[in-house]
Amino acid sequence: MKLFSKFLSTLMISGLITSISYAQSDNYQSFGDQITKESAITVTDLLSSLEGKDSVEAKVTGQINNVCQMKGCWMNISDGTAQEPVFVQFKDYAFFVPKDAAGKDVIIEGMAYRDMTSVEDLKHFAKDAGKSEEEIAKITEPKEEIRFMAKGVLIKS
Repeated sequence: MKLFSKFLSTLMISGLITSISYAQSDNYQSFGDQITKESAITVTDLLSSLEGKDSVEAKVTGQINNVCQMKGCWMNISDGTAQEPVFVQFKDYAFFVPKDAAGKDVIIEGMAYRDMTSVEDLKHFAKDAGKSEEEIAKITEPKEEIRFMAKGVLIKS
């Protein structure tokens, strides 16, 4: 009986260490609606799925390029191969992401769509991103962009 008890204790400790190690290597912070990592596509695949369409529901994985430095109310993400990053905002302005999240891996779920961004908005977003007055002054034309309205976000810690 003593041997069985020792074996059971060792097994439980081993399982606990394994689950802690797994949790640390796969740790995400969640924002907005609860979403899962499964079935996420790349930014490049998202852009392909939008060809010929105005919008598409998707779960996308990428890397955060930059975040609004005022509140964390938007971010840009890419996957290293897409020419243009995707501009991500958060549904109903209901949540924000950490301002220091640039460079981290991310999974977003929601609606991707095409939109024309005005010069005024482009300048506003450039200011929020911490761009210089010189860089902001160079913005003189509206820009068609791929945007994403995220209902949930996972950021890898």
